[in-house]
Amino acid sequence: MSSNGSSHRDQTRIVLRPIGSGLPLGFFAFGIGMLLLGCTAIGWIPLGEQKDLGMALMSFVFPLELIAMIFAFLARDTLGATTLGLFTTSWLALGWIQITGEPGATSVTVGIWLFGFSTAVALLATLSMLGKPFFTLLLALSVCRQVLSGIYEVGGNVHLYRISGGFGLALAALAMYGGTALGLEDARQREVLPLFRRGGAEKAFDGFEAQLDRLEAEPGVRQQL
Repeated sequence: MSSNGSSHRDQTRIVLRPIGSGLPLGFFAFGIGMLLLGCTAIGWIPLGEQKDLGMALMSFVFPLELIAMIFAFLARDTLGATTLGLFTTSWLALGWIQITGEPGATSVTVGIWLFGFSTAVALLATLSMLGKPFFTLLLALSVCRQVLSGIYEVGGNVHLYRISGGFGLALAALAMYGGTALGLEDARQREVLPLFRRGGAEKAFDGFEAQLDRLEAEPGVRQQL
């Protein structure tokens, strides 16, 4: 109890600072990165330009995804920030591999890494079904691309790598749509292009009352993570 007789709970104030959404930026950067990977796998980007590809992934896609991840954490979107974080460092790793590796070379280490990465993404895709089915679709396609690329890296047929390139182009198109839809949604404060939100993701646009009940239990407010 405080000196004026009211409980400390009644006097507690939680201050939040409005920020811009980093998801449109993350989606557009992801789409451009997937376009590059897809074109490489199909053969539209010559092997001799592998280092150029690596530089583009490290200098363009990686920093933009990093910014999107930081703002997602600041917006208290744990699942979205975790997804962006995994992909952020994957762009850095892929870029470095392209720059330092021999053109057209494969690696068992890279293949195993892709299998592990695809497992984590598959779990995130499953969790996204609770509120963001569009994200689930995007992540599921990404898993397919990673698994096919991983099989090729550990010694699989080159045709699997070509097929993964097709998945990469599909992901690029979906990400461009998602970035546009999220940008319009943020500008209009309502859904313009369908993203099929449901559950808590849909209620996030219903105003303060729909979200205040769970605010006390969110990271940064509760005492422990």
